[in-house]
Amino acid sequence: MRIGELARAAGVKAETIRYYEREGILASPPRTQANYRDYSPKDARRLNFIRRARDLGFSMTRIRDLLELADDRSRACHAVDTLARAHLCEVNRKIADLEALRRELRRMLENCEQGTVGTCLIIEALAEGTEA
Repeated sequence: MRIGELARAAGVKAETIRYYEREGILASPPRTQANYRDYSPKDARRLNFIRRARDLGFSMTRIRDLLELADDRSRACHAVDTLARAHLCEVNRKIADLEALRRELRRMLENCEQGTVGTCLIIEALAEGTEA
């Protein structure tokens, strides 16, 4: 299949596919006599794996590691579990950071007195720690 067909099938843009090829996580396919890329169903499966891993927030480095593991079907899945657990820890840390951000924004809004920008507590809170 051509790049446009693969892109539509995977729900990504053609440029995303080219990027993955440049990054080395999707092999450059053979070319047709007309010089079109000629992707196989195996390429489509690999691209879907990459897209799903990206949707779950895995970094390119971790996706590269996961693909390497996936390519050796005989390996124990302990290494995959380790990568997934590390990613889950990162997700939990990000959630905690976002919850702290939400609390701070709520606090600022609850203390807002609806005056002028010159007396705005939100502006003051944002400016704290900056040099004049």
